[in-house]
Amino acid sequence: MSGKPDSQTVVTAALLVIGDEILSGRTKDRNIGYTADYLTALGIDLKEVRVVSDDEEAIVAAVNALRAAYDYVFTTGGIGPTHDDITADCVAKAFGVALEFHPEAVAILKERMAKIGGELNEARMRMARVPVGGTLVVNKVSGAPGFRIGNVIVMAGVPAIMQAMLDEVAPTLKTGAKLLSVTIRADAKEGDVGSELGLIAKAHPGVLIGSYPFFDEKMGPNTNIVVRSREPEKLEQVKEAVEDMLVTVRKHVAAAAR
Repeated sequence: MSGKPDSQTVVTAALLVIGDEILSGRTKDRNIGYTADYLTALGIDLKEVRVVSDDEEAIVAAVNALRAAYDYVFTTGGIGPTHDDITADCVAKAFGVALEFHPEAVAILKERMAKIGGELNEARMRMARVPVGGTLVVNKVSGAPGFRIGNVIVMAGVPAIMQAMLDEVAPTLKTGAKLLSVTIRADAKEGDVGSELGLIAKAHPGVLIGSYPFFDEKMGPNTNIVVRSREPEKLEQVKEAVEDMLVTVRKHVAAAAR
């Protein structure tokens, strides 16, 4: 179970999205944003997302690189019944272990097929293969489980199933201090606040400051400034510094427009 984090604890993760259909554009990914929001809410920083094709060499290389760099690696896609669903094979190869039929996974699929009247054929049996040493991630939506080995958590690509699998593993994950954030509407163009934001960021190196331009139908070009920190006091300090800066910038812009 996850332990209670202190204010300095940082837990990191990567997401590996697997599938030719994502890269071709045939399937529009819905898992990246959901996973980012979900992990942030838990207190886990999603630091990297990679998208790779259904290519063994690419998947194995990505799994090994990411699991060495981050506390957790979540994968989506490639665990179905077809010949190009090779994620389980690749994860087993990355860990240097055999891929075997997991008895519990087989039992789950048998029960599922009995309920829906399907045949547990060779194709469906592919979904019961798990690297030796792996444990199952329960799939309450459609039966076929994901699995977990080391710090790698392998999930389905179908959004509803992936989301259910995240719910299953979440209570077991170690978490860090949550990254707090506040959004400030600048009512100014990004170019008008860029230099000033840089000065504030330099004065507060432990706080993340981002600017995000958008178009306002009434005011035209505008900017949202997002301040992020794990420490509430620092978050408030920088928020006040940004708000004070914006007052000055808006006055300067208004004066220049006269």
